[in-house]
Amino acid sequence: MRALIVSDTHGRHGNLKKAVEECGEFDVLIHLGDVEGGERYIDAVADCEKHVIRGNNDFYTDLPREEEFFLQGKKIFITHGHTYFVAIGTEEIKEAGRARGADVVMFGHTHRPYLEEDDGILVLNPGSIAYPRQENGKGSYMMMEIDDTGKITCTQHYVD
Repeated sequence: MRALIVSDTHGRHGNLKKAVEECGEFDVLIHLGDVEGGERYIDAVADCEKHVIRGNNDFYTDLPREEEFFLQGKKIFITHGHTYFVAIGTEEIKEAGRARGADVVMFGHTHRPYLEEDDGILVLNPGSIAYPRQENGKGSYMMMEIDDTGKITCTQHYVD
């Protein structure tokens, strides 16, 4: 099972289209918020299972604030992260993940890639595909693969 994980497109879809083209086949698209009206585009660009949540800039939307679901037997918890104060650290979001029994916690909001395994929970942020804030200045996304044994592999990718 392969999942394309993106965040913070802010209505700017060019790099999302590039990511979809570059990453090859995937089974699930996960968008971690700040789509800013791009729901229809996301539906059109990927013909697969989708999990899309609202971010702090997603006004006038029916998207959920957070979501919990299973992929290959792994419990996934997704949220934009701003209500967990991820801009100053990941402790609160990790605690929320633990309280939910999550194997993987995903968030956006900071526009910076982040990947950490902490006491059995994988915590990740793909960064912003449209407005990056990390040093290299390239839009970023992640690919997550879960094999038949339940092993999770995440890889960071960048678009120009």
